[in-house]
Amino acid sequence: MASARDACILSCGSSAAVLYAGTSDKGARVDPAPQDRKMTNISRPDMYRFHNGQKAPLPFSQAEYAARLTGLRALMAEQGVDACVLTSMHNVAYYSGFLYCSFGRPYACVVTASACVTISAGIDAGQPWRRSVGDNITYTDWARDNYWRAVLSVTGSNRVIGFEGDHLTLLQSAKLDAFLLPASRVDIAPATMQQRMRKSEAEIALIRAGANVADVGGYAIRDAVRVGAREIDIAMAGRDAMEAEIAKRFPYAEYRDTWVWFQSGLNTDGAHNPVTSRILEKGDILSLNTFPMISGYYTALERTLFAGSVDAASLAIWQANVDTHEYGMSLLQPGVSCAEVTEKINTFLSDRDLLQYRTFGYGHSFGLLSHYYGREAGLELREDIHTLLEPGMVISMEPMLTLPAGAPGAGGYREHDILVITATGNENITAYPYGPDFNVVG
Repeated sequence: MASARDACILSCGSSAAVLYAGTSDKGARVDPAPQDRKMTNISRPDMYRFHNGQKAPLPFSQAEYAARLTGLRALMAEQGVDACVLTSMHNVAYYSGFLYCSFGRPYACVVTASACVTISAGIDAGQPWRRSVGDNITYTDWARDNYWRAVLSVTGSNRVIGFEGDHLTLLQSAKLDAFLLPASRVDIAPATMQQRMRKSEAEIALIRAGANVADVGGYAIRDAVRVGAREIDIAMAGRDAMEAEIAKRFPYAEYRDTWVWFQSGLNTDGAHNPVTSRILEKGDILSLNTFPMISGYYTALERTLFAGSVDAASLAIWQANVDTHEYGMSLLQPGVSCAEVTEKINTFLSDRDLLQYRTFGYGHSFGLLSHYYGREAGLELREDIHTLLEPGMVISMEPMLTLPAGAPGAGGYREHDILVITATGNENITAYPYGPDFNVVG
């Protein structure tokens, strides 16, 4: 591993520039006399390596990342790819450990047969290197498209380039062609998604911990529910409890993006409706949704509740959705296709004259994904997904029925558990209870 003293400056111009001329006591390169410098006279580099401090603990071991990269390189060899330019948050994090914050700037993880290099913007300084399992190059914003010059410094030109067709914009796709001059391009996104869908033991352990944290948030929300309280205040109670629990369980992690959607009344009709300041009233239908994020890994708990009491019409729909949920979980077995599970649940609901109230699929994969990046669309419980369930896959069961305003039992009913597919069936890693016996509260 290179020291800060050995950090090198790279340039695509005719000569290299030294950006950090001295060394501080703490090891980072510093300018010895910044007051004497005139920016107009400085040779500005296109990119440099700022390996500041020491590598930070990553979410997984070196061996875990090595296994992921070995898998990716096998995919590259099968498809004749010389270098992969991975640009999505989920793939960059999956193969390098670094979860970037774009803020309008492009990022990448470039993987070749021998290298794994993250490409990051200067605004992040040394953090991307500390959080990357391999090398890191920082590009500067002193000239447009230094990002692509940095990528080129790793890939070389006239190579077969793997890219993510579901993430690369038209603008950046054109720049890839202009700067890398690829001999050809291969969309590597489908193959990487297939790799991510099959979880390692280490990933399952992290997801299991996330499910435990989601339960903690659920209990905190249940304790905060009362007639007269606002959605936002109840949501904050759940979020704060989860963040504290994550910090306790993962003291060396980065903390970001844990959130809660707590909905009431009409606001329960959609699965992703934002929190409001609506005040709870007696008899309201409630939707509890806790989402802890641990190093980019999302988990979830979703439950139907009622404030104080539940009427007979609502109770009947709620119980029917609970029955659907239990039936759906029993179907999650190795060797069964997502489409087959979906069709059986459709029949179950149709027999009860409830299928018309279904609004989306019945479940999805878990791993490196969240509400603003990432999705393993090949492992969703929908009619058009024919993936066979395998041991090591992690999937939710989350049927939802939405009855419109004015109808008896109006509102959105949803239960959600996370299940790990095993060799003989499944393991439910969600513990918070569902159903009327526990969730008429406040």
